[in-house]
Amino acid sequence: MEACELRNKFLNFFKERGHTIIDSASVVPENDPTCLFTTAGMHPLVPYLLGEDHPGGSRVANVQKCVRTGDIEEVGDDVHLTFFEMLGNWSFGDYFKKEAINWSYEFLTSSEFLNLPIEKLAVSVFAGDDDAPFDSEAYDMWKELGIADGRIAKLGKKDNWWGPAGQTGPCGPDTEMFYWVGEEPAPEVFDPENKLWVEIWNNVFMQYNKTADGNFVPLEQTNVDTGMGVERVTAILQGKSTPYETILFAPLFDKLSEMATEEVTSSNVSARIVVEHIRSATFMLADGVVPGNVDQAYVLRRLIRRSVNEARKLGVDGEFASAIAQVVIENYGSFYTELERNKEVIIEEMQREEQQFKTTLEKGLKEFYKMINAIPPHIKKKVVAGRKAFNLYETYGFPLELTIEMAEAEGFTVDIDGYNKSLKKHQELSRKGAEQKFKGGLADDSEQSARLHTATHLLHEALRQVLGDHVAQKGSNITAERLRFDFTHPEKMTKEEVQKVEELVNAQIAANHPIGFENVTVEEAKAQGAIGLFEAKYGEVVKMYSMGGFSKEICGGPHAATTGELGVFKIKKEQSSSRGVRRIKAVLLPAEEK
Repeated sequence: MEACELRNKFLNFFKERGHTIIDSASVVPENDPTCLFTTAGMHPLVPYLLGEDHPGGSRVANVQKCVRTGDIEEVGDDVHLTFFEMLGNWSFGDYFKKEAINWSYEFLTSSEFLNLPIEKLAVSVFAGDDDAPFDSEAYDMWKELGIADGRIAKLGKKDNWWGPAGQTGPCGPDTEMFYWVGEEPAPEVFDPENKLWVEIWNNVFMQYNKTADGNFVPLEQTNVDTGMGVERVTAILQGKSTPYETILFAPLFDKLSEMATEEVTSSNVSARIVVEHIRSATFMLADGVVPGNVDQAYVLRRLIRRSVNEARKLGVDGEFASAIAQVVIENYGSFYTELERNKEVIIEEMQREEQQFKTTLEKGLKEFYKMINAIPPHIKKKVVAGRKAFNLYETYGFPLELTIEMAEAEGFTVDIDGYNKSLKKHQELSRKGAEQKFKGGLADDSEQSARLHTATHLLHEALRQVLGDHVAQKGSNITAERLRFDFTHPEKMTKEEVQKVEELVNAQIAANHPIGFENVTVEEAKAQGAIGLFEAKYGEVVKMYSMGGFSKEICGGPHAATTGELGVFKIKKEQSSSRGVRRIKAVLLPAEEK
């Protein structure tokens, strides 16, 4: 079974069971400060998991584009991917464990769908602890469906519990499904530590709320949140040991092979990195990310540049990234129409970044020889210090093997241990910073965050009135303390423009407009002049929020009740975010501070 058939079977299965099919959200989260990228299907649906009504109703299903960047250095092995697709079905206070488990089993084992043999299936359920009891309900359901007792593992919170994302919030047990990929018959007793048991589906049951005092209180609205990876399941259905061996990657390897002088295979680590990173970068570019030096832009730049370094090992001479991106667009464009729609931008940015990186490498070459020439000739032990070798990598993109190769040509060695220590220190600092800045999970739904989110609507319209209709939102990051808003504009705003935007926003706050929404079709929203930047994620019916006659925008996030609640809007900084994109950081001050 190919991936396109898997997607269609999944969506049709749940459509027949009363689910509204919604499009994938962007890989860049809207108004979620907790993550650089959409890392799971639940991220775009946070407001509805917290109780807000979804325009599509209480049952939805989709295929969500996801990006995870914590293991970029691991990409190239059999399991790690930066970009992946996640199949998911969702219940917002509708059905619960019985339906979710029965449908999972039916979709996996029915001859109409995946037709996986039950003798190769195993599951895990929450074992229970002092906070919450053993999930006997899920356990009994699997037993009724024919899963043998030895194939049901009872595991603790580490394995079978989701959330809360922060110190408090929705959480609950989950049940995971595993498939035996070994050549010999599956053992009668399921051992989760055996790597031949591959997890293929996860059903999360949000049924508790963790309070500030550490108690787990049953939720009034229970939800179902599921996830099944397209790449992993495609590999299983095609009898392959890794996603790289599937039809998903075969055309990308073929294109790379045309441009390489070394042999390109699906098991070659460098080839895997090239095609995986360019596939990921293509989807990021399609969703408006452009290469830069901070946040999502930096990750994108890192992926493209790492692929350039790896392509060099395969003997690729000349530009290649845009050619592989073109294959990604051809293979995925019919399902993810934003790829074809943004084709020119994707190709242009790929080419520009590849060219710019070559210029950076040339600067690195000058720095390398400057460093070599600075070592006195009488020094017998000619060694490039590890920290300097790492600086060449971090600043100019020089991979360690290139530095070693060039150093040997000049009669030098490289302090590899010192390089690895510098790299490890850098990774630890980056990881700690990411943990502080992007903790992951449910977005903050506090009243102050709702006010700041509301302020972004006013800011967006004010920018359009002051700068022009070319202004379009490219990203938003909101905490309880401030908002950050990225928008298209080719040049730095003047002080007068910044002041005018502030005045427009504060005038709308002073007018104390009531904030309301109505469920309309996308066409109706456009006819009324609404800004529809994120319409694809909601399906045919969307929520259109209005604030007086000033702002109309399609949105699904939390909002204040009136504009008068916001206080005083103050822009703290206006700066560049990436090429052609500006960034505003602003706060809401108490009215008495005006």
